[in-house]
Amino acid sequence: MSKICQITGKKAITGNNVSHSKRRTKRKFNVNLFKRKFFWVEEGQWISLVVSANGLRIINKLGLDAALKKAAKDGNLTEIKIVEK
Repeated sequence: MSKICQITGKKAITGNNVSHSKRRTKRKFNVNLFKRKFFWVEEGQWISLVVSANGLRIINKLGLDAALKKAAKDGNLTEIKIVEK
């Protein structure tokens, strides 16, 4: 699974480690991702999403349904995994 937030679309970027002597070596800045289960009230089912910390804040602010619609419109939401409970 790739390290991409399903709500915001954030993904890992590359940069440099810079030593004291200013020598540069490549490194990767990963996203702060979490696998979370949410209850989607409008559909009446549990779903599982991989979201970043910023994505969790967006879900708390807008609500799950609005955040999913915005992510689908932006093209960030590839698939929704439905969880059986």
